[in-house]
Amino acid sequence: MSIDVAGPLLPLVPLIVGLIGLVLPPGDGDRARRRLAAGLGVAGAAVALLLAVRLVLDPADDPRNVGFTLADFGYLEVRFGTFVDAAAGYVALAVTVVALFVQIYSIAYLHDDRRYAPYVAQVSLFTGAMLLVVTSSDLILMLLGWEVMGACSYLLIGHDRRLPEAPAAAVKAFLVTRVGDVGFLLGIAVLIADAESTHLGDVLTHDYSPGTLTAALLLILAGVAGKSAQFPLHTWLPDAMAGPTPISALIHAATMVAAGVYVVFRLYPLYRQSPAALATLAVMAAITILIGALSATAQDDLKRVLAWSTVSQIGYMTGALAVGSPAAALFHLLTHAAFKALLFLAAGAVIHAVGTNLMSRMGGLRTHMPVTFWSFVIGLGALAGLPPLSGFWSKENVLTAAAHATGGGETAPAWAAWVVWLAALLSVGITAWYATRLLLRTFFGVSRAYGPDGPWVVGFQDGRYRTPAVPHDPPALMRWPLILLAIPAALLGLAAFAPGFRTALELEDPHLGVAVALPMLLLAAGAGTAWWLWRAAPGADPALVLGRAEPFLAAGFRLDEVQDRFVVRPVTTLARVVTAFDTNDVDAVVMATGTGASRAGAALKAAHRLPLPAAAVAVCAAALLLGAVAWLGALA
Repeated sequence: MSIDVAGPLLPLVPLIVGLIGLVLPPGDGDRARRRLAAGLGVAGAAVALLLAVRLVLDPADDPRNVGFTLADFGYLEVRFGTFVDAAAGYVALAVTVVALFVQIYSIAYLHDDRRYAPYVAQVSLFTGAMLLVVTSSDLILMLLGWEVMGACSYLLIGHDRRLPEAPAAAVKAFLVTRVGDVGFLLGIAVLIADAESTHLGDVLTHDYSPGTLTAALLLILAGVAGKSAQFPLHTWLPDAMAGPTPISALIHAATMVAAGVYVVFRLYPLYRQSPAALATLAVMAAITILIGALSATAQDDLKRVLAWSTVSQIGYMTGALAVGSPAAALFHLLTHAAFKALLFLAAGAVIHAVGTNLMSRMGGLRTHMPVTFWSFVIGLGALAGLPPLSGFWSKENVLTAAAHATGGGETAPAWAAWVVWLAALLSVGITAWYATRLLLRTFFGVSRAYGPDGPWVVGFQDGRYRTPAVPHDPPALMRWPLILLAIPAALLGLAAFAPGFRTALELEDPHLGVAVALPMLLLAAGAGTAWWLWRAAPGADPALVLGRAEPFLAAGFRLDEVQDRFVVRPVTTLARVVTAFDTNDVDAVVMATGTGASRAGAALKAAHRLPLPAAAVAVCAAALLLGAVAWLGALA
């Protein structure tokens, strides 16, 4: 199959499968419908994976303006075309691998979900939309994929309508990301209007004025902050944990949060020309890295720890972009997709076994769930940057790039590189601390959850009552995705030594000297501190050492409250004032005008109904009056 065929089919296959799945009835327990929905979802993801492999083996060399015309607006022609170079091919491969494993995993995880059929269709649409963002050579089509992702995220986060927090989390995710999407739309519009083309190649080579370019790129960064959960629009991501765990894996690993990073990567030739945009991105990245890492230290919910870690790790990617190393950003995006998908699916296995998200009600699971335990060991090790796991190599690239940029010579100012480097370096120790805490509280010690008949959780899960049972590793459909994802989570970083991979992504050679000594010391200090606190007070939460700061960090620095007080409430108050003015004043003027005209019309109507003698007298009187006026005017 030629690249000209495989490229367009890559996003189209899951999109078409998703549209077909939407017309399937929800199921309501019908096994035949459920099997059909599962078959469609898995087949669509598998075909997309094969197409991605085909494109990785034979990437495009240049963004040719191929395809067919979708719309013609005079000087603007929107074409359906794809550009899959090596970078896009690897990102598409990561997306399709995670999407396929999520579809397989969901068959068992949502085995009793009556709305499984629309869920599968929405996952396929979500995957296709992300692939459209990755492969499109037209900014309008990229924007279309961007918007479809937002709509699908709303549906998937709020999928389980039995959870009261799910609809609120879905609305919050939709609204917060829409705030950024307004800027994204305006930024894309500015680029297209000035270049007079929607084609990516034309936009990247157009000569923009510095002011126009900086304004457009800053507006695009607003959309990036929303979709990729960067400060200050990151607050939706931890609440999105109300969605099913496989959706958390899909959103947090390779799709929605990676979309913003990928868009900046694709537009990076323009960002290289704007020091102000890169400096803004650097500050945003540094704040996000630290907020995400520090907030993760105080969470009790297993999934929220991983969610806040996603916020922090995406900050590493945007930080690498800010200091002039898009290759390091893309490399960390790929490794993060592997180990974060592994961690979320492993977390789903734990939740499925014990019926709770809270680490305070877990413990002692290591011997009962060995496959899940080792999945967490590999995933958390990669997250913390433990050599030789994948996260070590990609983080090393980010830190090295930031350290080199502190000497100047890059588009971004040196101070911005210092900010990114210090934040990323400090976060290494913090990440090791909360990763060790999560592993210890979940899998070591003794169970801290006691039911009336046994040591394991008793309660409701998925709308049904769970009886006490000894936890165990998940069934095969959930277990095999963990085993297979553990391979790239452990070994993908070694691809940095492969000349073909390194050349395709333009990666620098790995640095294994003194440059990695300080990060390794911080990693050892963070993990060792968490272990020492655990051993010093067996069974106690190491986060207790945070003292009064723990609730503050657990609430994500209370930024939700800050936004509510300084954004939501003023906007709501302004809306009420405008509504009252519109109702009491504008509407009153309109209504008064209408009432006055009606009354004047009624008076004239009554005048036209005068009897003939009275009408004759009125006409004569009017004639006399007009004559008098004319005579007086002549005298004057």
